[in-house]
Amino acid sequence: MTTYGFLPDNCAWFGVHSQEGFQMVDQAAQNDDVQGSVPGMNPRQSSPQQPVNPTHSAREPRPSDETLAAGRAAKRRQEKALRERTGSSQNSSRSALPNTCSPFCTVEEEQQAREQAIADQMRLLRRELPQLLKKLAKIPDPRNPRKCRHRLTVLLLYGLLMFVFQFSSRRDANREMTRPQFEANLKLLFPELETMPHADTLYRLLCDIDLTHFEDAHIAVIQHLISSRKFRRYLIGKCYPIAIDGSQKISRDWLFDEQALQRIVGEEKIQYYVYILEASLSFHNGMVIPLLSEFLEYKKGDSERDKQDCELRAFQRLIERLKSYFPGLPALLLLDGLYANGPVMQSCDKNHWQYMIVLKNKSLPSIWQEFHALLLRNPKNRRTHTWGNRNQCFSWVNDIEYEFTQNGHKYLLKVHVVLCEEKWQIVDKSGEIITQTARHAWLSSQPLNRGNVHERCNLGARHRWGIEAGFLVEKHQGYYYEHAFALDWNAMKGYHLLMRMGHLFNTLARFSRHMAELYCTLGVRPTIAYIRQTCSGPWLNADHIRAIFSRPFQLHLE
Repeated sequence: MTTYGFLPDNCAWFGVHSQEGFQMVDQAAQNDDVQGSVPGMNPRQSSPQQPVNPTHSAREPRPSDETLAAGRAAKRRQEKALRERTGSSQNSSRSALPNTCSPFCTVEEEQQAREQAIADQMRLLRRELPQLLKKLAKIPDPRNPRKCRHRLTVLLLYGLLMFVFQFSSRRDANREMTRPQFEANLKLLFPELETMPHADTLYRLLCDIDLTHFEDAHIAVIQHLISSRKFRRYLIGKCYPIAIDGSQKISRDWLFDEQALQRIVGEEKIQYYVYILEASLSFHNGMVIPLLSEFLEYKKGDSERDKQDCELRAFQRLIERLKSYFPGLPALLLLDGLYANGPVMQSCDKNHWQYMIVLKNKSLPSIWQEFHALLLRNPKNRRTHTWGNRNQCFSWVNDIEYEFTQNGHKYLLKVHVVLCEEKWQIVDKSGEIITQTARHAWLSSQPLNRGNVHERCNLGARHRWGIEAGFLVEKHQGYYYEHAFALDWNAMKGYHLLMRMGHLFNTLARFSRHMAELYCTLGVRPTIAYIRQTCSGPWLNADHIRAIFSRPFQLHLE
């Protein structure tokens, strides 16, 4: 016979059986009140106090299935009414992916669909491949020419495909990419793969290769996309939105490389870790394009003050590289609250870049004081706006003077502050409509007005979350950001750059017009798995693939 008890420590119902179960309930209840135990007795043992019968508990009984079903129906009705009233689909909790059976009726239909899918995915990579291989071929080869079995471009293309197909490790890539069928299909798709190397061969190359030239190949792809005006529809005030943020890659309890950073965790326990500052193009349609990576290294810290490298020092190195790669690019930097300081804003002004920086409540109190004082004198600097299911109220103050000191010199900047207060309605678990509120503030390099406040805040600054979503994708959705692939510092950086390049090509495929329907139907990871399974099996007809590749191809982004 099954009865039910209530655990006070986690507030969750659980099933117990007969007298043994009642003792478990009684023990759990007494664990929170050690004073009731017998002296010298283990608090987790049964107490001589009278056990409480859960059937006589003062708590409400569990709802029946009919009650639960009625609650779910009421919630759906409330969500529908809220959608009809607000005209927004953001209040729905339904799954975005369809729950349908396979659309294929015959093996021939499935084969044709698989051939088209893998050809469309790889045509994008093949479109950039000539220029990519040309850049990679210029990298000095550190290997002994007499012992080279694979060309350098073959090894790096092999490494790129590891992450395009989302292999979890070098061992995983070895196991599958060297299978005869997979290898034959890869050579059909990429004739440049004259031989199929071992994953350890790529590792040994990455240990010694000059990664500066390697990153040039990645940047060349993005420069080609920018010059082709592929992103022109997603610009903010004719500027390219670039989000910059840091993320931890790996951590260990032992020092695996002298460049690793260190910190104290717990009770004086030293932990060594790798931290990377990333820059990505973050567009308001959700497309996030990996751009640059700056590794924080122990030796690049402040040796005079005995301080290791930090995110703000890495930021200065990153923007120098960004300026060298894109000297005339109109950029809008999207930064979090860490960068709300004078030197960062001054660096942006020096490079003729715009910025939108998160301003926290306790950051830069002098600016907040000026903002509240001047806002009372400028009541017209307000705008109400409806964005999706959110009702927003913007208020702003322009030309606030901010003085800061750096290296003994005083500097004066003019900044502009915008505050967004918003509210929206959702349906909670009980089916009730509740109102939620939020408050956001930013420092802007450009004056705010009624015409640009929505674009700069909602389409620009709010989409700084794109780089954080990119971290989530790379860590937990197939790219294994937190897997080192190698503990050698140079090799680890090389694998990381290959991963970011693989993510770049998969992102372009996902937002391309010819692949959008497949990604929307299956989802992102299932689509990549579908293409990988196709490459693993005897699905591809050489004549059909060559015919598809012979057709003209033009990249159109959604």
